Amino acid sequence: MNKKIFFALFALFALCVSILPSKAQKEVDEQMRKLIISAITINDHYVDTVNLEKLVENAIRGMIEKLDPHSAYSTPEETKKLNEPLQGSFDGIGIQFNILDDTLLVVQTVTGGPSEKAGVMAGDRIISVNDTAIAGVKMPQEEIVKRLRGPRGTKAHLGILRDGIDETIFIDVVRDKIPLNSVDASFMVNEETGLIRFSNFAATTHKEVVEAIEKLKGMGMKNLIIDVTQNGGGYLQAAAEIASEFLPQGDMIVYTKGRAYPSQNFKSRGGNAFQEGKIIVLVDEYSASAAEILAGAIQDQDRGFVVGRRTFGKGLVQRPIDLPDGSMIRLTVARYYTPAGRCIQKPYESIEKYNADLIERYNRGEMMSADSIHFPDSLKCSTLKKGRTVYGGGGIMPDYFVPVDTTLFTKYHSQLSNKGVLLKVHFQLIDAHRDEWAKKYPDYATFNRKFELSDKMMKQLIAEGEKDGVKFDEEQYKKSESLIKLQLKALIARDLWDMNEYYHTINVVNESVNKALELLE
Repeated sequence: MNKKIFFALFALFALCVSILPSKAQKEVDEQMRKLIISAITINDHYVDTVNLEKLVENAIRGMIEKLDPHSAYSTPEETKKLNEPLQGSFDGIGIQFNILDDTLLVVQTVTGGPSEKAGVMAGDRIISVNDTAIAGVKMPQEEIVKRLRGPRGTKAHLGILRDGIDETIFIDVVRDKIPLNSVDASFMVNEETGLIRFSNFAATTHKEVVEAIEKLKGMGMKNLIIDVTQNGGGYLQAAAEIASEFLPQGDMIVYTKGRAYPSQNFKSRGGNAFQEGKIIVLVDEYSASAAEILAGAIQDQDRGFVVGRRTFGKGLVQRPIDLPDGSMIRLTVARYYTPAGRCIQKPYESIEKYNADLIERYNRGEMMSADSIHFPDSLKCSTLKKGRTVYGGGGIMPDYFVPVDTTLFTKYHSQLSNKGVLLKVHFQLIDAHRDEWAKKYPDYATFNRKFELSDKMMKQLIAEGEKDGVKFDEEQYKKSESLIKLQLKALIARDLWDMNEYYHTINVVNESVNKALELLE
């Protein structure tokens, strides 16, 4: 029998025995022997040659997928990809890019990264990597990324087309460690209120958030908006560390309970980043896991208000189990509970119903009206300091509901967005005007105050839409025109500066931010 497979089965066997009470070990022993004998028998006697590695993987997946929606098995390659965003770095050349007309366009180089040091510039088109064409050959984006990344210290020989230069230029970039930042944006919304938006809870998130807070305090911040919309979570420890910067020492942040897993209490260590000012946490239906822990702690401890829509409802504690070949099992061992005792995890009857939950929320009107959300009295809880009513039952229900804004959205806008026309035109514009705009707008404040898209630019958008099969609709265009212009302006701001400026620009139409500012008055 393949040693690798045997050890994978043995490791699974050892795990099951280790996490169960001793009285259950005999039954586990019998069942695991049964599994191993079955694998050996199939390998030795089946009529055709079998891929035993795949057979065992399927057996593991089969066992796990029946448990809950978030327990999972991952291959060594899948495990590496899953861990990368949470580790805070990877090895590569250090660029932000988009694919435009089957060509890689450099949006930004990472400041101080290997590409910037080698002379790669925003607006460059990378057409080859190590003498292999990546442009005009319909290469999948995943394959392009694979060619750009590689071990630290190795060279990527890039073929580049650059405006103003007639021939291909070649640049050797020595791959290095590239940081993955969690904080997407941190800026002052008004004279007293700062906003920090972060996309996950990774190993470096706490440090990034504290640095952002200190920066904003230096700019006069007295109130803080924390934006964790579309934040899918990450490390529990990161959530606990961040919450500690806002909650007094000893305040409960979250606790866990499981059948065979020791309960754990996570309490604030009393950080000093932001203990006094007012706090608003922005959430939506895609805020999950660690984002829900942070929002629930702020809400239950009456430290601030939660604004937006009911969060996803992912409150399962997963223990990563490393297998000998680099694969991994993420096994649910407990559930998260907010300080007031609310279970964050929403109910699950089946994978199908669980996956359809967000669609069902839309169908019953929950995204549009708070009146569509009904909780039984049994789910009522009280906040710990002021005794305000909050609700359990899965996810974090905000204190102030903000519906999905549909006033500016039309089918025409949706088609422009979904078919990539907005992105295409923004790249065309930045390509044609990058140097001009960089000189005309020496800083973001000037850009934000003075920049406007011309009628000629909007006609270009309409024409590109027609080319891509988006039929012009004047009535719908007029309804969505202000939103389209704002989105293009935000994308241009991102390319001239960074994501910080993108969110600063786009927040003009963010009703959750506007509600937060109203509450902070």
